Amino acid sequence: MSSSNGYDPLELSRRIEPIVAPRRGNVQLRRYHRFRKDRWYGGIVTGDVVGCNLRCKFCWAYRFTWKNLDKGPLHDPESVARRLVSMAFKHGVPRARLSGGEPTIGFDHLVEVIDLVTDKGIIFVLETNGILIGADERLARRLAEFHRRGIEVRISVKGTSPEEFHMLTGAKPSSWELQLKALELLIDYGLEPGEEVYPAVMLSFTDDEGIRRIKGILRKIHPTLASAIDPEYVILYPHVVKLLKMTGLKPKIAYTPDGLPTELI
Repeated sequence: MSSSNGYDPLELSRRIEPIVAPRRGNVQLRRYHRFRKDRWYGGIVTGDVVGCNLRCKFCWAYRFTWKNLDKGPLHDPESVARRLVSMAFKHGVPRARLSGGEPTIGFDHLVEVIDLVTDKGIIFVLETNGILIGADERLARRLAEFHRRGIEVRISVKGTSPEEFHMLTGAKPSSWELQLKALELLIDYGLEPGEEVYPAVMLSFTDDEGIRRIKGILRKIHPTLASAIDPEYVILYPHVVKLLKMTGLKPKIAYTPDGLPTELI
């Protein structure tokens, strides 16, 4: 799976899908480690999935993305959607999401959850690194079918260049391009740039030149995207600090859990 130039996220996806998203008959299940309400997006309910096709060296959920892939109960799409909708109504929030790991692993499960959640008038936020979408335009076409039904696809771009991507994830640098391809495909198939699909970019490890670079790249995909960046920064939870020390990464800027910026850890 790996080489001196990094591992292949697509191959990693294929290896872990039978563990985190097995099929039982015609139903694709998905492994979850918790459901919660959170403050992001002005209030949102979340199902945190197990397993990811990247090994980000700053990942807040690495205990369920790097390892423990067989931990956490398996849920069918209907039970997940029912739980998310119930939580959303209970807490009076308009959005639901799958997060934690990579939700596009187990794609059939994902789209059924989206279908059931949006059918109840809840906006569904898909947080994804976009790699599987960029590699298979059929996934982009399927997600675009939720145009104007209440979907937001947030493509979390890891770094501002292939080199930064490799530094942050350990994956082969060329996989970075698949994240940008996902943005392009989703727009081509009809999702509204800046509203239904937009980039989030990890900026903790870059500089002003990196920010200018990624804005220029995004602007070429669609003029709206450069001004629609949702900036991502490392949050220094204790277990994240432990991981950063273990991996040797040092952010240029990060934030404490209570939202205070810190230049260096």
